[in-house]
Amino acid sequence: MDAPDTRAITIVDLPLVRRLSNRGTVLDSELGLTRDARGANSALLSTILFPRGLYTLVAKSDQKQVVGQFRYNPDDACAHIVYVAPSAEDDEDDTIVLHILDAMTQEAGKHGAQALLAEVEPNSHLFETFREARFATYTRQVIWRHEPMTIKRENCAITLEDAADVHQLAISVLMTNIVPRMLQQFATPHSDLRGLVYRENERLLAYIAYSEGDNGIYILPFIHADAVQHASELVKTTIAHISRARRVPIYICVRSYQEWLSHSIKDIGFEPWIEQAVMVKHIAAGIRHPGFRRVSLGHSEVAKPAVPALCSIPVSDDEDYT
Repeated sequence: MDAPDTRAITIVDLPLVRRLSNRGTVLDSELGLTRDARGANSALLSTILFPRGLYTLVAKSDQKQVVGQFRYNPDDACAHIVYVAPSAEDDEDDTIVLHILDAMTQEAGKHGAQALLAEVEPNSHLFETFREARFATYTRQVIWRHEPMTIKRENCAITLEDAADVHQLAISVLMTNIVPRMLQQFATPHSDLRGLVYRENERLLAYIAYSEGDNGIYILPFIHADAVQHASELVKTTIAHISRARRVPIYICVRSYQEWLSHSIKDIGFEPWIEQAVMVKHIAAGIRHPGFRRVSLGHSEVAKPAVPALCSIPVSDDEDYT
């Protein structure tokens, strides 16, 4: 196979992107579980005309074409692959997929990203493709799922506050205490997630990042070991703060370094849904500083990507989330 022609997409590539995205694999759980995953053409168009943090590339060779998209905000240390479409089947040559992964890595580096991330099912063929592309597994995570539920704030035993600038230092200290040092660069939530904090005796013991969309709610908790006894209540109170929870499924991401949280969320009816490997490819060594970057506490207006209908997360066209 000749070397693929790899480049950023243009208006003329729209039909190809729309067609291929329906056979792609979502590699960003937060977006795949919350946004419209069934052909948001307006988002596709805005991706091309108004990039604002979204980068889409296409690779073409012989009779094969592959599209890849990643997002990157200058406030973040890392870029995150949104999807690859289509992903190679077990018996297919995945050379062109390797080319699109390499192209996305280079493009992310040009914009200042220190690493490129993807959330991949460890038992998939794509996992092996990513390993061949020199992505390494840094941690595992399990996405837990619950049907829509209603929890009233007045029935909650714990009080949470919206994360604000005054909490920044305490949040950074909390994450440094929770997340293993080698993962700290990659574990910080995306800058466009919102957050809630829990304080006890003026000590911040939990930061819970969350995102919501038409298809679901995504929660990424950071809870100190000293608040283990409050973990279930912290999750329930978070859900009580999100009115959309009564209409759409709720997903909680539990990473291996906080595996003890699984028992707490299982107690309130969550079920394990899918296991993923957080895979990382370093782009530039740079200078590593201890701790975390500033967590964005506002709601970003970054353009939302068009997410393929066929996901690494098991979403089918027949499933109704509303």
